[in-house]
Amino acid sequence: MDYSRILAGRGEGLPVFARVVEALEEFEEFPFLLEPIYREASELEDDDLDRLRFGLVRLQVYADIHRYEDMEAAQRMKYVAATIERVLFGKLLLEGEEAGGKQCC
Repeated sequence: MDYSRILAGRGEGLPVFARVVEALEEFEEFPFLLEPIYREASELEDDDLDRLRFGLVRLQVYADIHRYEDMEAAQRMKYVAATIERVLFGKLLLEGEEAGGKQCC
């Protein structure tokens, strides 16, 4: 599976995507990659930070679409992407606001 392509979408990839791919391919190492991913992401400009977030969202959507082809891989993709998104942004874009709050758009 080409995780880099999923993360980049139709645009150019970001260097931080390599660490996300490493977390997906070496899932047992993910806890040790969280901090380096966080530190690398914290140095990104706003536009690149948005590209990172949408790459993580794309990974979650891809996992949902293909969940029945390989359930274990889909679960890993969703877990890695959602955990990184929560660490970096505080919540998941796909979940919107908490109950009782306003939703986007």
